[in-house]
Amino acid sequence: MLLILLSYLGGALTIVSPCILPVLPFVFARTGQPFVRSGLPMLAGMALTFALVATLAAVGGGWVVQANQYGRWLAMALMAFFGLTLMLPHLADRLTKPLVALGDKLSSKAQASDAATGDGVWSGARASFLLGIATGLLWAPCAGPVLGLVLTGAALNGASAGTTLLLLAYAAGAATSLALALLIGGKVFSAMKRSLGAGEWIRRGLGVAMLGGVAAIASGLDTGLLTRVSTVATAGLEQKLIDKLSPHDPQGDAMHGSSAMMAGGAMMSRTAMTGKGPAMHGAGPADDTLPVEGKLPPLTGAVDWLNSAPLTAAQLKGKVVLVDFWTYSCINCLRTMPYVKAWAEKYRDQGLVVIGVHAPEFAFERDIGNVRKAIKDLGITYPVAVDNDYAIWRAFGNQYWPAHYFIDAKGQIRHHHFGEGEYAQSEQVIQQLLEEAGRKDVANTVVSAEDAKGVQQAADMGQVASPETYLGYERARNFASPEGQAADQPRSYTAPSQPALNQWGLAGNWLSQPDQVTLNQGTGRIVYRFHARDLHLVLGPGKDGKPVRFRVTIDGAAPGANHGTDVGVDGSGTITGQRLYQLVRQSGSIADRTFSIEFLDPGVQAYAFTFG
Repeated sequence: MLLILLSYLGGALTIVSPCILPVLPFVFARTGQPFVRSGLPMLAGMALTFALVATLAAVGGGWVVQANQYGRWLAMALMAFFGLTLMLPHLADRLTKPLVALGDKLSSKAQASDAATGDGVWSGARASFLLGIATGLLWAPCAGPVLGLVLTGAALNGASAGTTLLLLAYAAGAATSLALALLIGGKVFSAMKRSLGAGEWIRRGLGVAMLGGVAAIASGLDTGLLTRVSTVATAGLEQKLIDKLSPHDPQGDAMHGSSAMMAGGAMMSRTAMTGKGPAMHGAGPADDTLPVEGKLPPLTGAVDWLNSAPLTAAQLKGKVVLVDFWTYSCINCLRTMPYVKAWAEKYRDQGLVVIGVHAPEFAFERDIGNVRKAIKDLGITYPVAVDNDYAIWRAFGNQYWPAHYFIDAKGQIRHHHFGEGEYAQSEQVIQQLLEEAGRKDVANTVVSAEDAKGVQQAADMGQVASPETYLGYERARNFASPEGQAADQPRSYTAPSQPALNQWGLAGNWLSQPDQVTLNQGTGRIVYRFHARDLHLVLGPGKDGKPVRFRVTIDGAAPGANHGTDVGVDGSGTITGQRLYQLVRQSGSIADRTFSIEFLDPGVQAYAFTFG
């Protein structure tokens, strides 16, 4: 019930998101008509259609994406028709004459079956419900944390009645806020009609607004600019709802596993949301006592353990334990790694055990050989559980990469921190738990990782204006190649000549898959207009494993001093394995730049951009 309430409230906040603006004219077009037989059926149709499409999209694969695209075009045609009928009533009479006769027959049958409903009620409600279905197909709400949790839970755990119920609650919340706007709008419009006699102009104005909404949706404005420009911090409001209504419960079932992917940490949906989620934490060490948040789960279910034999909660009694959820291509995880490694070394002899839980996001991160190599390259010596089935992830009820859980010597979870930052506070928690366990002479200084190099260096978040961006069609946003991204079929693309900030595109023949794009033949390029000090791209060679050569340019020139650790001064580099590559690190002033990477060999697989 708590999750249903949370989903409902998250949906209700949709009304204050700019991305809902193109849909509002369709809703307000029903003002001035009885709410029960006009507004209510329309909102019901919208909510049911959104819940159905979102459920299928979460678990159904590429065919659903294609089907929904066809549905959107059909819905836009229907909305354009409604808009024209509002603007040009005489034209509407001519276009609808054949339908009127059929409608009269159907309406007369309905009235005969239930004369008490009154003239036109059944047909009016039916038309409104149809309008609601079309609106549901067009509705592309800003995917804040609440919707991200629900969708990623469906993707991780599979289809279920519970997932549909949560999505329906989210849609019902949005419909409720729209219903209030409709009722209020209806009263305002009625007053205007009475005082100004402006009913005809209002009707025509709504027709113009509906056609404008269709144009906005057809041009991708609803899923592009309006999802990036927000007049209110809806994501922040939703995150506060999550924190307030769903406190951390390590023993509870997780609603999901990314990201949405945002600046301080990474929600498992990373996309779906967005980018990276805001860092969250438990009670700080300044408290006299840290609260008990739950018990350490048994740590069973890992497919393998590296650097150690399998560990259990019973074996760890008497030890202070830090559990670090991470995945090796996650830039946020990599930037926390210097601190985690330093804590493991500094407090090992005083009773601290650090356990890394590697929970993969991309398919190649499930390869134990890849994980073993990453552990070696990163210099990780503490135990790592390979959690390919998310068994430990679910046992903790975790939602983020990276996520740190602090366990005392009694096996109780006493603190948690999600995302980057607050390293001194986290280390002070370790010190406090060690002292509680009876350790003497625990150091009261904290480590510093200011000298971290490469991808592990702290981000300059004040300069980051570009979100984590996935290239696979399931979570792709802001794709700007004129051909449009095709799902699961090869297509020749043309790079956008002048991409706007945070738009990207392809050049060459590429295959777009759910979580990646693959260069099919010859050479190809990826272009991205970004604003950040650092640019990273998760890449891998083709299935044959052969190295792939590439060349990077920034604003059309070699990067020079602005090259990343995986790129030469002249922009050249080679992809030898599946991992995150740092391609740009600007040394001078930060401004909007156009990044381009040209692959000189086919087969390359590209997954996601991240920034720092």
